Amino acid sequence: MTVFYSNELDPVLNATPARKAKGSAVGGRMRREQATIDLASQATTDTIVIASVPKGQAFAYGVLNSSVTLGAATIAVGITGATGKYRAAAVFTAVSTPTLFGVNAALGDGAELAAAEEIFITIATAALPASGRLVVDLYFSGA
Repeated sequence: MTVFYSNELDPVLNATPARKAKGSAVGGRMRREQATIDLASQATTDTIVIASVPKGQAFAYGVLNSSVTLGAATIAVGITGATGKYRAAAVFTAVSTPTLFGVNAALGDGAELAAAEEIFITIATAALPASGRLVVDLYFSGA
C-alpha cells in the first residue's frame, strides 16, 4: 500500500532532512476580518471595502450571512485587478444562512500574500437592497 502526503506535509514528513512546514498552512494562527454592511441601495458603480489584510497571511475561506436576499444583485469579493479573487461574482439569496465561499485558486499550499491587500465587494447586475444587513467574515492564517 502506498502512502501519499499532502503538498503541505510532504516536505515535513517525507523529506530528508525534514523541513519546517509553512506556518500559514500548518499550525498557523487563524485571524478573522469581519465586515458588517448596512444595506442601503448601494449601486452597481459602488464598491465596499471590507478588509485590509497584511502581507504574509494566507486566505482560508470566507462566510457570507445576510438578513435579506440580495435579489438580482451579484457580488464579488476581491482586489483591484482581480475583483473575483476570493469570490466570483454571483447572486446571494440565502437569508440568515451562513454560507462559505472561496475560489480554489486563492487557496492551498499556504499561499501567503506577497503584499498587503485591500479587499472589497464589487456590486453588479442590480443595486443592493434598500435595507437589511450583510456580514462578511474573511479568515486568514499566518505564522
